[in-house]
Amino acid sequence: MPHTQPAVGSDSITAAAARLREAAASGVPAAPVRDLIGRDDVEAAYAVQSLLAAERTAAGSAVVGRKIGLTSAAVQQQLGVDQPDFGVLFDDMEYPDGSSVPTAAILQPRIEAEIAFVLKDDLAEGPLDDAQVRDAVEYAVAALEICGSRVADWDISFGDTVADNASAGGFVLGTREVELSDFDPVAAEMTMTIDGETVSTGSGAACLGDPVNALVWLARQARDLGSPLRAGQVILSGALGPMRPVVAGNTVQATVTGLGTVSVTFS
Repeated sequence: MPHTQPAVGSDSITAAAARLREAAASGVPAAPVRDLIGRDDVEAAYAVQSLLAAERTAAGSAVVGRKIGLTSAAVQQQLGVDQPDFGVLFDDMEYPDGSSVPTAAILQPRIEAEIAFVLKDDLAEGPLDDAQVRDAVEYAVAALEICGSRVADWDISFGDTVADNASAGGFVLGTREVELSDFDPVAAEMTMTIDGETVSTGSGAACLGDPVNALVWLARQARDLGSPLRAGQVILSGALGPMRPVVAGNTVQATVTGLGTVSVTFS
């Protein structure tokens, strides 16, 4: 790709980061940042995300993986976008299976059920094809991703959500660890309930046709951006069905065939 002058200047990137930072700190969602960085300027949006992630790391949080978003056609339709994105997972975003999450900790929380992969090898060199990526997976687990948006009313374009760390809030991993040799992610069926009522269903095929396809996409994106996936990292591969809003008092449970259940309560 020929070198071109960035369409969005550093002042705009800094201003967008400041807007999202203030929203996170104050607990008051902000206006979208697309007025500063555009609706779909991928480079600018990830520049904002990287700036905020670096600040978080400098403040003491440790990167433990990535989340892939917008892999489900249902979620893309919900948010009016047409391509995946990714964000950074930090250690202080993880909650144990069956635990309680303070609703106030995550702005405008919504939840979705996913398959998570834990890596045993780096994905930094080589073709990063299906075979290599599958071989790098130590195991899969059922997962819940708690999405949160620092943008008021979830009024997000692709640029807004990418800048806002792909609307990441928190995550919960199940406890049944299954190797890919014993589990077919495509065939997995998901059911998610809130307070016992089914609110979302889907399958592995809804995640870019195969959750491993999402992992391949991410491995290449992360390497191209200079921050490849590493052994030990957790990768949330993307929603298997529509995400749903949650409020204090809700208990959410997801069941993924082959991986068992994962649950969380909001306080």
